[in-house]
Amino acid sequence: MIAKHIPMRSLGKSDFAELVNYLTDDQAKLERVGNIKVSNCDAETLKAVIAEVLATQHSNTRSKSDKTFHLVVSFRAGENPDEETLNAIEERIVESLGYSEHQRVSVLHTDTDNLHFHLAINKIHPKKLTQHDPFQSYRTLGEICSVLETEFNLEQDNHVAEISLSEGRANDMERHSGIESLVTWMRRECLPEMQQANDWKSFHEAIEKHGLSVKQKGNGLVFETADGLQVKASSIDRNFSKPKLEERLGAFLPSKNAPQKNGAAKYDKRPLASGIDTSKLFEQYLSEQEGFSSDRKKAFDRARQSKARKIAARKRANKLRRSAIKLMGESPLNKKLLYNQAYKSLQADLKAIHAEYKREYAKLNKRYERQAWADWLQQKSLEGNVEALDALRARGASKEAKTGNHIRGKEQGNPLEVVDLDNITKEGTIIYKTGIRDDGEKLKLSHDLSLGGVTEALKIAVDKYGKRLEINGSAEFKAHVILAAAQLDKSITFTDAALDKKRADYIQQKENNHERRRKRSEQFRRRADSRGIGDAGRGIADRNGRNAGSAGRSGAGNGVFNRSNEHIAKPGISKLGRKPPPQSQNRLRGLSELGVVRIANRSQVLLPRNVSGDLEHKGKERADTLRRDSIRAGITTETLASAKAYVAEREEKRNKGFDISAHRVYDSERGTAIYQGLRKINNNSLTLLKIDNEILVCPVNEKTARTLKRARIGDTVTITDTNIVRKSGVRRR
Repeated sequence: MIAKHIPMRSLGKSDFAELVNYLTDDQAKLERVGNIKVSNCDAETLKAVIAEVLATQHSNTRSKSDKTFHLVVSFRAGENPDEETLNAIEERIVESLGYSEHQRVSVLHTDTDNLHFHLAINKIHPKKLTQHDPFQSYRTLGEICSVLETEFNLEQDNHVAEISLSEGRANDMERHSGIESLVTWMRRECLPEMQQANDWKSFHEAIEKHGLSVKQKGNGLVFETADGLQVKASSIDRNFSKPKLEERLGAFLPSKNAPQKNGAAKYDKRPLASGIDTSKLFEQYLSEQEGFSSDRKKAFDRARQSKARKIAARKRANKLRRSAIKLMGESPLNKKLLYNQAYKSLQADLKAIHAEYKREYAKLNKRYERQAWADWLQQKSLEGNVEALDALRARGASKEAKTGNHIRGKEQGNPLEVVDLDNITKEGTIIYKTGIRDDGEKLKLSHDLSLGGVTEALKIAVDKYGKRLEINGSAEFKAHVILAAAQLDKSITFTDAALDKKRADYIQQKENNHERRRKRSEQFRRRADSRGIGDAGRGIADRNGRNAGSAGRSGAGNGVFNRSNEHIAKPGISKLGRKPPPQSQNRLRGLSELGVVRIANRSQVLLPRNVSGDLEHKGKERADTLRRDSIRAGITTETLASAKAYVAEREEKRNKGFDISAHRVYDSERGTAIYQGLRKINNNSLTLLKIDNEILVCPVNEKTARTLKRARIGDTVTITDTNIVRKSGVRRR
């Protein structure tokens, strides 16, 4: 985990509103903005929160520095902490910086290979109106990150700075653009010869043949290329600082010769070394960038000329209108009113023309925005260029460890033949709109581990890798994969022999159960036919419209088939009637409870099978016919009211734009669910259970609440008629 402060570069970038708007902009991607959390603000909508923070910042008139603290917390590839863990990490980091009482907005981003969240913190205290700037925040962030990594069992990162600031910026540039920096190139091409130099003359000769020169700047030395690109000498190596070079070579002597223009290799901005040849792609990139400036200028000139023509045409039309008004034989007052209407119409039209030009300007500005090498590869990949995708995946980025819930196989076909493509990261990871990620080696589910999500991932895996798959992950994930494979295609197999055997056993068991049900149904049908209560016994007439009861009386038997595949009706019973039998009248009933016996023109009777024993010995009437089962014994109306209030509060925030799952009060669901924690509302305990993408709010008594505190967030629980049973087998009341 890495926490980094993004410093202000200009006063314009200190705008809290622009920062929050950027962080919450989904950029037409489903997998970009996750949870949005607001802290220490009274406003309810995001727009009102921004206004509240800006009002607080404007209340401090003394400070002229940056009033917004922008913090990014990023996790290792493959790490996906739950919401509760992310909230705990945020609180601890903010507290360590001294911003626990300050207003802030946190936004989770999921559109890159590394899950990360941004914090926009107001440096102005909401009550004291004083500005707080943490001293050497990078030290504090490094220390707290080390503690949190151990506490939450996250992968360890190095939080001790071992490189200079300029080296860190060079590394950031390489990761962002994909172009080799001058620092990396000099270490590879010039470092050995510079280390062997014994005097300033040989030192100058070693760098001049590479098109470089060394100059004194301030109290140190810098290396400079022919086009003016400079880098500190100590960034190449600690031993190249001015004091150490003068100690080894004597007092600094500037060179009298100019750098060689021909000869040895010179620094040229080229892509970082990777496992594939990107020379053709890079030449295409350079050719597109060469004519970039001229095309941009032409496009903006056309837009400005179009705006000028529209304005001139509208002014001419307004002039003609005023001339017509002047020639009209109206009173001075009426003419004044008409002139006023013409003026307002002109102003409205000019305003519309300027707004249209502003939209066109923004569109052209985005279209002709200069792109770095990595950004250009990303755009070409989104356009369907497989070579650009391979170049992204070969940039030397650290691949995610082969752990977690994922599906692997041998790729077949074009990896960019994706129907529901959402985005492609700079590491070449394809993100589907369903949240599934493909990094070229495996398919990974980012968040949805339900049976439906696993089924979608399995469909994509079969299309990409075929029907021979490698499955890795938790026991729950593997169980869902087995169920999905059995439902999707029985010919899907797994490389893990034990897992494949479980799949085969499950399919065989499913087929055996189906066969047993079929046999039981067949036996029941035969017994029914033998007793004459099959379809024929229900009064179905033959194709000629005749009642087949006579055939039953003639010895052919009740409920058998004749040659025309028509049922023989039971004697003495007419066709199906519209009026229900006596035991089914005047009450609600299900389809399976409907009787089919009707004796036309006779009194209605109850058949023996419709009552328990004699009529005077009816079975006990159920007292809970209109009640619904509850797994929460002893729950009061007040507790249910607290659950409804909590659901209403969460749904209200979700409707205002906060990324919150749908909530509702528990009804009568049975089966498995994911435990999401406990809540205390008005001294009433509520437990949260997740089924699919919906959170069920279930009231529980205090004894149950104390027992559930031992469960972990994410545990699989089973909801039965009277209990909540955790996966480990511990009973939960």
